[in-house]
Amino acid sequence: MAQEAACRAGGCCLHHRTRGALLAGLCFLLSLSGVVAQIAKVPCPRCPLHGSCVNSTHCTCNPGFISESKKIFFTFPLEICKDIDECKPPISIYCGLNAECQNIEGSFYCRCVPGYELLSGDARFNNSNENTCHRTTSSKPAKGHTELQQIVNTFKSLLTNQTLWGTGGKQEVASTASSILQNVESKVLEAALRAPGQKIQKVQNSTVAVETRVVSDNCSEERKVFRLHSQMNSVDIHCKDVIQGRPPGTGPSAVAFISYASLGNILNATFFEEADEKDPLYLNSQVVSAAVAPRRTASLSQSVALTFQHLKMNPSSKKTFCVYWKVTEEGGHWSRDGCLLAHVNQSHTICNSTHLSSFAVLMAFTSQEDDPVLHIVTCVGLAVSLLCLVLAALTFLLCRAIQNTSTSLHLQLSLCLLLAHLLFLTAIDRTQPKVLCAVVAGALHYLYLASFTWMLLEGLFLFLTARNLAVVNYASVNKLMKWLRFPVGYGVPAVIVAVSAASRPHLYGTPARCWLRLDQGFIWGFLGPVCAIILVNLVFFVSVLWLLKKKLSSLNREVSTIQNTRMLTLKATAQLFILGCTWCLGVLQVGPASRVMAYLFTIVNSLQGVFIFLVYCLLSQQVRNQYRKWFSDVTKSKSKSEIHTLSSKIGPDLKLSE
Repeated sequence: MAQEAACRAGGCCLHHRTRGALLAGLCFLLSLSGVVAQIAKVPCPRCPLHGSCVNSTHCTCNPGFISESKKIFFTFPLEICKDIDECKPPISIYCGLNAECQNIEGSFYCRCVPGYELLSGDARFNNSNENTCHRTTSSKPAKGHTELQQIVNTFKSLLTNQTLWGTGGKQEVASTASSILQNVESKVLEAALRAPGQKIQKVQNSTVAVETRVVSDNCSEERKVFRLHSQMNSVDIHCKDVIQGRPPGTGPSAVAFISYASLGNILNATFFEEADEKDPLYLNSQVVSAAVAPRRTASLSQSVALTFQHLKMNPSSKKTFCVYWKVTEEGGHWSRDGCLLAHVNQSHTICNSTHLSSFAVLMAFTSQEDDPVLHIVTCVGLAVSLLCLVLAALTFLLCRAIQNTSTSLHLQLSLCLLLAHLLFLTAIDRTQPKVLCAVVAGALHYLYLASFTWMLLEGLFLFLTARNLAVVNYASVNKLMKWLRFPVGYGVPAVIVAVSAASRPHLYGTPARCWLRLDQGFIWGFLGPVCAIILVNLVFFVSVLWLLKKKLSSLNREVSTIQNTRMLTLKATAQLFILGCTWCLGVLQVGPASRVMAYLFTIVNSLQGVFIFLVYCLLSQQVRNQYRKWFSDVTKSKSKSEIHTLSSKIGPDLKLSE
């Protein structure tokens, strides 16, 4: 056999069986020389069936075929070009409504399903844009088809009823969804069995798509497996599992495949209750249901193959889960029992299941791998900021010379950032128990919002101060800030967090971090206020620079005045970091410079406490004088202590000598 294969590859005609062993040996040597010549990339004398020669050195498979090794160009003489089935994943050509894809060797075509035909009368077409499939019996829909359309429209109104889904808790939503899924399956199958003459029915609207098939006879060789489509999803189910061993003459069986376009927004990834998963998940497919009648079966003789088209294409997720909706006494949840992942690519996922139910595809959120260097930078930066924030808070509390409205703002900002950074470093990864993690997430939500609110008040005070540079009396500014600071600084974040917690408390805490979930846009309870504050502070900052420029141009050349104003300009520039405007760097973390921007963003924002200590303490003349006074007092106290200690030692010795 080895000689025959090698001989074919070398172009020998294999007459060695009739001409003896000598000729056979010669033929085999010639064939081996042909193999060696092809491996050495000499001009290819022969390419496999459905292949062609390229540049006289390589072979390639013709369009519609692919090499067994999956290589585009090859020189191996025993390579085989196999037909590509365009009607199956990962390609899965979509032919449109009431049509199906038919594979042929090297190509494919689309055709209308039984009961439909093209307006042109042709038997086939190329793609969904040419689909004109219409019912052949009459222009008036059959009774069964009308009944099925009414069922689909009825359940569309239920699935789009915001009052039905928005008033109940998670358990009530699960119970309602379980009931609707079971009712849809039952009603659709009953309608299909009441119209056995319509072997295939397809109906859909913007929310629900259904395909049913009625099987009246036993399974023939060419009908071993049925493929049903609804929208861009499909299921392959064995004929034996449809008829379920039904004896001949006992009536037809039916199989239904249903896709729900919007149900995934209701039965989202939060209903996947495996506590050991660390990555946040999202539903990346429509919810589909598969069922048979009249006898509903819990197990199958052969697993069904479900093909899902992704809602988000090109996912780079690390994990993909095939799940089914498991009905429980509490309502229901997504489970992986009996669902196996068969294949996944950029556009489709194929799942195998040993039972019939409602199914979906869960994927892990796209996330970059943890960078250990970035983690170290974050920890070191926050640790340094904590030290600086402690020193700054002590300075604002103990330095009486600088205590005023401005200092009060600095103190509250420092305290909020201090507590937020401390909680972040110690508890952000402690996801168990879930209740404690939710509390930590809520506390971080409040503290960081409060920090940004105090940044907003800092920006407002800086703007009002710059605007009143020409006026000696700042009483109006101080009065306004004293009235605003505590109700706004602590009250506004409390209201935002209270509304968020009351509306969706289950979205506090993710499987990987004690932070806000991304589901249902919940993260905008933090990002919305933060983006607004950063935008307003940028306006304040630009306005302050403009006011200072006007002030500089109107001043005379007195050195002290110029010096003071320039110092204020320097402080205003440093305020850019304190006002949180550097968070805009997070938006620039895209493209080839994303890694550099990520490091820059992390370094600058983790050192916010350092900037506060630098601007409000070290750059303040009054604070530096107070530091010198404290240092001098400590030095004098230490000197006096040393003199007292020395005198206490010398005194008794002098007395003893006397």
